[in-house]
Amino acid sequence: MKIYDDTGYIPVLGIQEFRKGQLAGREDLLFNELHGERHIDKPHKHDFFIINLFESAKGVHNIDFHDYPIGNKQVHVLFPGQVHTWSIKPNTTGYQLMIQQHFFERFAPFFRFSFSNYMNHPVIPLTNDSFQLLKYEFDAIKDELGAANSVQEVISARAAVIAAIVSKEAENIFTDLKVFQSNPRLATFNMLINKFYKQEKLVGFYAAKLHISANYLNILCKNHLHVSATKLIQQRVLLEAKRLLQTTDLSIKEIAFELGFVDHAYFSNFFKAQSGITPTQFREG
Repeated sequence: MKIYDDTGYIPVLGIQEFRKGQLAGREDLLFNELHGERHIDKPHKHDFFIINLFESAKGVHNIDFHDYPIGNKQVHVLFPGQVHTWSIKPNTTGYQLMIQQHFFERFAPFFRFSFSNYMNHPVIPLTNDSFQLLKYEFDAIKDELGAANSVQEVISARAAVIAAIVSKEAENIFTDLKVFQSNPRLATFNMLINKFYKQEKLVGFYAAKLHISANYLNILCKNHLHVSATKLIQQRVLLEAKRLLQTTDLSIKEIAFELGFVDHAYFSNFFKAQSGITPTQFREG
């Protein structure tokens, strides 16, 4: 059974799709083990949060059209709406928690940084000590899920510990984190883009929301992020265009309309200018 996201078009896999293979679980949380070779060839999304803990592993995990090598002692986080595929090689050992949105919200504050940071850096290498701590908490959640009288608060508390450990390790790779921490306007700009990118593609709109000039917003982006403000907006639009092309049967004209373009040709020109290929070539590739 598939459900659809709020556009009404995009097929999204729900947690019930994975209940058959679960080792332990309840309605809002599943625990699975990842052993041996696995392949997901067709890009898809989920409507729930996933955290994968790899112990000994090789392969490639493609998240939002970026290839990430799968290696030993890593955490991979996947938020609802992100597109992914993977190719996991034999002799891999890993563990997986699948968490419904309402349960995720119970411990989400223990992810210390903006979710956009984790989405931009979804693969987090672990020290041996951090891996052992996470493995202990994963096993404890599995045991609690399997208990006849499992307690939701215990699971929530252990999930919060997992979020805190992941955040501690993630701080080492969030190179853009300090930029946003020291420039609240840029952090707000990033959040505004995620909210309005379909309707608003001009820098002036966002600058007005931030109570600064478009020129000053552009200077902030170039000085601290090394790209223009316009480019940041375009990158978000392009990402969503790729998601729609890969995960839906919508026509290119319908995708153009969904993303706020006035016509098919304008969207196609935008896509080719940003990616080097046409939407049709991307979909067929």
